[in-house]
Amino acid sequence: MKFDKLLEIVADEPVFETGLLLAGTVEPTDVRRQLSRWVAAGKVVQLRRGLYALSPPFRKRIPHPFLVANRMMRGSYVSCQSALAHHGLIPEYVQEVTSVTSGRPGRRETPLGRFSFRHLKPSFLSGYRRVSLYEEQEALVATPEKALLDLVHLTPGGDAPAYLRELRLDWEGLKVDRLERFPGSPKIRRAARRIAALTRDEVGSYETL
Repeated sequence: MKFDKLLEIVADEPVFETGLLLAGTVEPTDVRRQLSRWVAAGKVVQLRRGLYALSPPFRKRIPHPFLVANRMMRGSYVSCQSALAHHGLIPEYVQEVTSVTSGRPGRRETPLGRFSFRHLKPSFLSGYRRVSLYEEQEALVATPEKALLDLVHLTPGGDAPAYLRELRLDWEGLKVDRLERFPGSPKIRRAARRIAALTRDEVGSYETL
């Protein structure tokens, strides 16, 4: 396969998998060998086995980190600080994209950024939705409430009022009535009650200023 042919197939794709190139009579071994050469030449970026992105200036669309995270780990969704920052609930810029998955946890360093994957029980994987990103891309991202509960669940002492205050949340951006709808551990249920109480306290203090 020539590089011009690769561009014809994937130029509009933010990321692409090897399977997209194996249609027709092509030889899979030759395609994989050529991909390795293009990676070595800096024309293509490898994100994981079988997942790639074109390097600039060849790509037409910049891959959004959330889309990359979804594609790197099938069945995952973006959550915790990454989702909270996306929704505008915490002030910090989050450099590493954190996702949750029922699969094995891990961390990946790629030319497109750092990505971490935290393990949750399959029964806890809920409360996410498909959101629109830049350049017509989409990704699965936790709602603000579920992102917060995932963070609480995965952080030792995450349900402590002191920890919750340290997050500097935009309390008015939370819909506290949704917190108890999600399945979880006693820690999660305890955190939901504490978050609801803190939200009432924080919002009430704003209203009296």
